[in-house]
Amino acid sequence: MSKIIGICNQKGGTGKTTTAVNLTTFLALAGKKTLLVDVDPQGNATSGLGKEVSSELPSIYQGLIEKEPPQKLIVSTSWKNLFLIPSSISLTGAEIELVSLEERESRLRRLLEMIRYDFDYIILDAPPSLGLLTVNVLVAADSLIIPIQCEYYALEGVSKLLNTIELVKERLNPRLEIEGVLLTMADFRTRLALQVIEEVKRFFKEKVFTTIIPRNVKLAEAPSFGKPILFYDPSCVGTKAYLNLTQEILKRKIDLDLCGSSLKEGG
Repeated sequence: MSKIIGICNQKGGTGKTTTAVNLTTFLALAGKKTLLVDVDPQGNATSGLGKEVSSELPSIYQGLIEKEPPQKLIVSTSWKNLFLIPSSISLTGAEIELVSLEERESRLRRLLEMIRYDFDYIILDAPPSLGLLTVNVLVAADSLIIPIQCEYYALEGVSKLLNTIELVKERLNPRLEIEGVLLTMADFRTRLALQVIEEVKRFFKEKVFTTIIPRNVKLAEAPSFGKPILFYDPSCVGTKAYLNLTQEILKRKIDLDLCGSSLKEGG
């Protein structure tokens, strides 16, 4: 049975989608059959894996609103073990459409229950909001990764997310846990980044991942080429950071040199 991990922060620009795309890639590299579900109407995770965001192609929208079976929504990618349920332009209106539907908070969970035994990991990229789409992610997930950018007001709004997580855990998903808090976009040359790191560790304590994602131009460029960072620049610091994060989650060593044979582009 797969482990379902949601990546959530209602604040935009925290590296949420970058984390979703690259964590999924490295899990696949580790030999784990992995599915990325793009629940963000912006569709950046979809385009980040080289797929088109369209209202005409099968997407998570059909699964949530029209109850289309997930098997019809899954598309293969250019990389072995890595699969995607795309986002869609139609998802923009899904928040409003969900309001009047039965089981509006648990539609994603029911959808994923049909394929839980088909994958080792299912990664959910939530939208930057605390609406019904994000609630669906919280109800469907076993655990959450919360990316927090190393900037002023880093913890601003996090209390609202934590309150929402507690409400969902109390009423809809008692198994929900925080997998970890991920510090992102750290510029280690600045005193600010070090202060934010200390503040977040003081607040979340042992829940903070040891891995910190640095500010890296290559990480910012890779999505425009429709590639995970591993296949855009395998030697950059961003690639090594997401490798380390994946190793933390798996708690085992992954050899980056195996990328040429274990996760071939076009495989």
